[in-house]
Amino acid sequence: MSNWPDHRILDLLGIELPILQAPMAGASGSPLAIAVAKAGGLGALPCAMLTGEQVRGEIAAFRSACPGAPLNLNFFCHQPPTPDIYRETRWKLALKPYYTEVGADFEAPTPVSNRAPFDEHSCRLVEQLRPEVVSFHFGLPEAALLQRVKAAGAKVLSSATTIEEALWLEAKGCDAIIAMGSEAGGHRGMFLSEDINSQIGTFALVPQVADAVGVPVIAAGGIADHRGLVAALALGASAVQIGTAYLFCPQAKVSAAHRRALDSAPASDTALTNLFTGRPARGINNRVMRELGPMSELAPRFPLAGGALMPLRAITDPQGNSDFSNLWAGQALRLGKAMPAEQLTREIAERALPLVGR
Repeated sequence: MSNWPDHRILDLLGIELPILQAPMAGASGSPLAIAVAKAGGLGALPCAMLTGEQVRGEIAAFRSACPGAPLNLNFFCHQPPTPDIYRETRWKLALKPYYTEVGADFEAPTPVSNRAPFDEHSCRLVEQLRPEVVSFHFGLPEAALLQRVKAAGAKVLSSATTIEEALWLEAKGCDAIIAMGSEAGGHRGMFLSEDINSQIGTFALVPQVADAVGVPVIAAGGIADHRGLVAALALGASAVQIGTAYLFCPQAKVSAAHRRALDSAPASDTALTNLFTGRPARGINNRVMRELGPMSELAPRFPLAGGALMPLRAITDPQGNSDFSNLWAGQALRLGKAMPAEQLTREIAERALPLVGR
């Protein structure tokens, strides 16, 4: 398919279709990236929760299945939090009734929930493995590390949730910007503000970002089929990034409980919550979100909030109980179709292309 009216992302990233797979840490890996790449989109590997050896193994699997196809490695850029024993204790005390209910040991040390930020080790990995694309969430790494990433030949992407963040990313050297509307599932990419009231929808965000910056824009949030792709291109985006729709594909790594929630939850039953990690992220409402409220001042800063939930999940997850598990999903979840990711990617593009430019 070479008739797309805007070739900027296609040329920049070396892909055939203006469709990027969202990295989705914990829910995606090489099988999903391979399927999207085979269709002509950009596959992505989330690296924040993987060891260096795991990253190497995932890349090896991708290169073997898709020789010559570009690959996106995604990293987090948060600042590691300062330990706050008082806040962590208050948070665990708020969860104590659940410990009693499920039979978890409240007195045992709280496990550590961790997400590794991009650092010297990550940068060396990029320099050695030389991915075609490196994307970041929660801003960008320090300038010296970013320059090394670019010197290794990678195109750099990052997410903006406001026009101010988009301008900041362009000024720091991003090659393209992911305009992430509030409809998107998973963690908000916000980094210049902690105010979730600053978050706006995709239809309002994308054209304003496209007008404000000179680099190509990738629309994300609420896009799950060909209509979303057509709309995003009409608003000034050069491509889309799709996440939740891929969770319905067999290549996604979601638990049985998460898949049941995806299949049954109404599109209106998602909310931004900080309970599971300490940063706002959109997911399907479950018991702990309803009873404690989706946003809580008690939750420790990212990524520490998840530690106190781990003992609860260790008992309930194997039972298929998602009361204490994050069920990341965006507001377009009811548009999801259970089909192979390669087929889904091709179908979205094939149905969108005749409508583009009408």
